[in-house]
Amino acid sequence: MTAKPLSTYDQNGFYCEMLGLPVTAQAKLPELWERLLSYDAEELEARASEATGELLDLGITFTVYSERDAIDRILPFDIIPRVLSAADWQHIEKGVIQRVTALNLLLEDLYSDQKILKDGVIPRELVVGNANFRADLIGYRPPCGTFVHVAGVDLIRDDKGTFLVLEDNARTPSGVSYVVENRHLMQRAFPDLLAGFSVRSVSEYGERLHEKLCEVAPRDGDDPTVVLLSPGVFNSAYFEHIFLAREMGIPLVEGRDLSIEDDCVFMHTVAGPKRVDVIYRRIDDDFLDPDVFNPDSVLGVRGLVRAVLAGNVTLANAIGTGVADDKAVYAYMPRVVKYYLGEDAILPNVETHICREPDALAYTLDNLDKLVVKPVGASGGYGIVIGPKASKEELERCAEQLKAAPEDYISQPMVNLSVSPTLTSDGVAPCHVDLRPFAVTGRETWVLPGGLTRVAMRRGSIIVNSSQGGGTKDTWVLEDGAPVAESPEADAP
Repeated sequence: MTAKPLSTYDQNGFYCEMLGLPVTAQAKLPELWERLLSYDAEELEARASEATGELLDLGITFTVYSERDAIDRILPFDIIPRVLSAADWQHIEKGVIQRVTALNLLLEDLYSDQKILKDGVIPRELVVGNANFRADLIGYRPPCGTFVHVAGVDLIRDDKGTFLVLEDNARTPSGVSYVVENRHLMQRAFPDLLAGFSVRSVSEYGERLHEKLCEVAPRDGDDPTVVLLSPGVFNSAYFEHIFLAREMGIPLVEGRDLSIEDDCVFMHTVAGPKRVDVIYRRIDDDFLDPDVFNPDSVLGVRGLVRAVLAGNVTLANAIGTGVADDKAVYAYMPRVVKYYLGEDAILPNVETHICREPDALAYTLDNLDKLVVKPVGASGGYGIVIGPKASKEELERCAEQLKAAPEDYISQPMVNLSVSPTLTSDGVAPCHVDLRPFAVTGRETWVLPGGLTRVAMRRGSIIVNSSQGGGTKDTWVLEDGAPVAESPEADAP
């Protein structure tokens, strides 16, 4: 008899995205669970192999620079979807819109009157001493007051089923191409699994992004010129740059394709120079303009910042947004929401200890074996020390680093991330997941239904980042009326 891998699935006491709380262990979407139970191991593995082959054929890769012998890698894709109810999504959507609104108000204030600093809501030194704060931009206000046009808000779900914000990505968040391609892959590989379910589409992202970018064009007119500025083929997210330019129907350019004349940006075309209104940049601040930032950069455009400050071109995201997604500033976001909007945060933060504060440092050092320590300036899962899983030597080394430079670190309790059934080399196992919804903002904010579900493909790991061996899943958001059990937050504000 052929094995049915999901029939022996055990969520191991964690909140499961498919089964809910461990005390109930009842499928939130019984029809989907029954279909998954019907697949045998050979069929699941065969379809997974086909999906991996298709990723290779389509060139859906990312680059890992730390592995000299493996430049281009396939982002592992798990064929068992992660499902969100309509109630779950309504809660997430409201929370993300609130969060992005507060981020934009924060940045508008930091680059103007700095009232939030004067009122002591955020320590001044946390902002003005931040490497991502661009003092030269004080007084600059982008069209619509929008600094963060594309945001990725990283969410986790704890063992009670509550959604928490783990991190804000307000610079150049990546991964949305996988959201769309994962859905297309599921539609081709598992049409029988999708059949009969009302799952919200993710295909309009490119159209919506282009619409929002056009809204922030500095010149009046019905047809502004929008381009996507990429560092080039060797960038880890180059596939996504190509994908998004194609989805929006706009040119993909590199710095050498642009020039500045009379503080305006022009794109070189076969028909001659063409004025550019909006640049969706996928280049970090430091490489945008050698006249202002890194003088050795050949990726950006000399004079670009001057054109921005003159109001002749809009950069998405704006220069200097990195100060808002700093991990230390993140700890103050619930207060930021309350300060600007007069509301409690719909999506709360994970409890965070800012090690630059003496009491927080002392607490962190006393509880190092119970906490997760993160460098405030790092990304991709690098530099994180997971106390409960660290060796004595690793903890001692971490303590020394904390004492030497406490301002460079935060600490958080180790949250029991929710799990989702995942096909691994050892069969179907409960693997930890997070969620990155993508929000695009012009005059208002729209959130892509679903987002990027990242999964820790290594059994027992809680690191979901692709650079650390993580993979992705298709994220289903069900339409209203779908027969799925509501989460504990369904009635949350």
